[in-house]
Amino acid sequence: MEKFNNIKSIPAYLPLINVDTDKIIPKQFLKTIKRSGLGKSLFYEMRFDEKGNPIKGFTLDNEPYKDSKILITGKNFGCGSSREHAPWALIDFGIKVIISESFADIFYNNCFKNGILPIFTNENTIKELSQYSLRKESIEVQLPEQKIIFGNKSIEFELDTFKKKCLTEGLDDIALSLEKIKNIEAFEDRVNKNKPWI
Repeated sequence: MEKFNNIKSIPAYLPLINVDTDKIIPKQFLKTIKRSGLGKSLFYEMRFDEKGNPIKGFTLDNEPYKDSKILITGKNFGCGSSREHAPWALIDFGIKVIISESFADIFYNNCFKNGILPIFTNENTIKELSQYSLRKESIEVQLPEQKIIFGNKSIEFELDTFKKKCLTEGLDDIALSLEKIKNIEAFEDRVNKNKPWI
């Protein structure tokens, strides 16, 4: 997992509530276990018709939002099933930050495991930030300071210390396990010596 750097981008605004993981990445794309290649199918049913032809007008297919690294969206984002393919598709598309009033719990935790920073904020801030999207002006998310900077203003956001460490250092579950490899090897050596029949 890449280390998370401060992100500055024109945000994309998706003013929808209760966007479930099937809407983020439909079930027909869940056959792969690779984390790459899913970005092209992100929000597939909103971007393509039944024949696979592009539907004009979807925000993330238009300039400059097709290159946005920050997504602003409605309440309860990532609800529904717990598929980890949803954050895989978002990160593969280029989304590094999602700002919403609320997230589904499992999706929220899966974001951190895949290098995405989900940020809770209030309705008024969502409205204010959405104006930057509509005006095609950049905002900046600073992880170390836990701040969103827009115009001449900034707001702080709350974040669990451990989750912040994982993003900052690029640690997914495998990397966290590898950090303890010496302890794991020492334990295995002790077991082999003391209980060789196991």
